[in-house]
Amino acid sequence: MGTDTLSLLMFLALFLTLAAGLHISFGLYAIALGFAYALWGAGGMSTVVMSIWGMMNNFPLLAIPLFIFMAMVLERSNLVADIYDCFYKWSAALRGGLAIATIFVGALIGSVSGVVAAGVIGLGVIALPQMAKYGYNQGVNLGSILSGGTLGQIIPPALVMIVYSAVTSVSVGQLFASGVGVGLLLVVLFSIYILTRSYLQKDFCPPLPGETRVGWREKVVSLRVLVLPGALVVATVGSILSGAATPTEGAAVGAFGAVLFSILRGRFTVGVLRHSMVGTLKVSSMIAWMIGGAAAFSSVFAGIGGNQVIANIALNMPGGEWGALLLSIAFIFVLGMFLETMAIIMLAAPILSPIMVQMGFDPLWWAVIFMTLLQAAYITPPFGVALFYLKSVTPAHIRLSDIYWSSLPFIALQLIAVSLLVLFPELGLWLPRLLF
Repeated sequence: MGTDTLSLLMFLALFLTLAAGLHISFGLYAIALGFAYALWGAGGMSTVVMSIWGMMNNFPLLAIPLFIFMAMVLERSNLVADIYDCFYKWSAALRGGLAIATIFVGALIGSVSGVVAAGVIGLGVIALPQMAKYGYNQGVNLGSILSGGTLGQIIPPALVMIVYSAVTSVSVGQLFASGVGVGLLLVVLFSIYILTRSYLQKDFCPPLPGETRVGWREKVVSLRVLVLPGALVVATVGSILSGAATPTEGAAVGAFGAVLFSILRGRFTVGVLRHSMVGTLKVSSMIAWMIGGAAAFSSVFAGIGGNQVIANIALNMPGGEWGALLLSIAFIFVLGMFLETMAIIMLAAPILSPIMVQMGFDPLWWAVIFMTLLQAAYITPPFGVALFYLKSVTPAHIRLSDIYWSSLPFIALQLIAVSLLVLFPELGLWLPRLLF
C-alpha cells in the first residue's frame, strides 16, 4: 500500500473515531498503535512509546500545570467580578459600553490566567445579566463574552503557545510578545464593530440610564482593583518577555503571585487550595493525554512518509507558496471546527510549520497566524469548546443555536485579523522585534 493511501487512511480513521464519539486523545492513541502494529509489527510499537517519552522530557511543558493552578486560584478569588465592576463604571455612558467592557475584561483576565473556561464562564455569570438588564442585543451579549473570554488564548500566558513552542522550537518569549500585539489588534477590531453597530442601530446597545452612572472620584477609586492583577501580569509575563525567567520559572512566579493575591484579598482558604489543586490535576491530566496521543499519531504519520506527502502537495499548489499558505490557513480553520486546540497543534504544527519555513516564511509570523486561528477555533461551531462553556451558564431560554449565531460576526472579525497579519506582518511582529 502506497504512502499516499496510508496517510489518507490515518486521517480517515481519525475522523471516524471522532464521529463515533471517542475522545480525541484515545482515538489518537488507538490509531497510532493500530497502524504501528499493522505496518511494523510489535517492534514498531516502540515508535509510539519513544514519541510520548520525548514529550514527557520537554521541560517547558512544566509551565502548563503551574499556569492552570494560577488560573484556578484567581477564579476562586472573584477576580472577574472585581475587574468587571471597574470597567462597568468607566463605560456606562458609552453606547455598547458594557459589551466593550466585557472585551477588555476578557483580555485582562486572559493576561493573568490564560484559561478559556475562567474567562467565558466568569463573564457569562457576571456580564450577561447586566447587558440583558439594560436592553443590549442578545447576539452582541453572547458574542462579546465568547470573543472576550477566549482572548487568553492569544494574550500571554497562553497554554497553547507553550505547547506550540515545545513542538516547533519557536521561542515562547517571542511568541508571547507577538500575542500581545495580536491580542490588542483583536480588542480594537471587536470594539470598532460594537461601537459602529451601536451608533448605527440606536436600540442595539443603548447607553446606561443617568442614575446608574458614577462620578469621576468613584471611577478613579475603582481602578485600585487593577493594581494587584497588573503587578501579577508584570511579574509573570514581564519576567518571561524580558528574558529574566524561562516560561516555567515565570509560571512558578505566577502561581505564587496568585496565591499571594488571594491572601491579600482575604479569599484564600483551605477549600480554595483544595479546589485549585484538584482542578489543576484534572485539566493537566486531560492536556497530557491529548499531547501524548497527538505525539504518537504524528510520529507514526511521519514514519509512513505522511509529512512528505503533505509537503509535496503544498509545494505543487497553484499560486506557489501563497497558495500553500492559504490552503494551510483553511485546513487549520476547518480542523478548529472539530478538534481540541491542543490536538490541532500536535497534528498540524509538526507537518505544516516546517513546510512554511521551507517556503521562506518567517516561522514566528506563521506561528502568530496559527495561534490566531486557534483562538478562533474556540468559538467556531459546531464543536468550539467556548460555545459549550457559555451554554452551561446561560438561562434556559437561550439555545445553543443562539450562541452559534452570535459567534459568527466575531469569527469573521478574527478572520479579518488573520488577513491583516498576512498582508501586514508587522502587526504581529513589531513587539518581538522591539524586545528581542
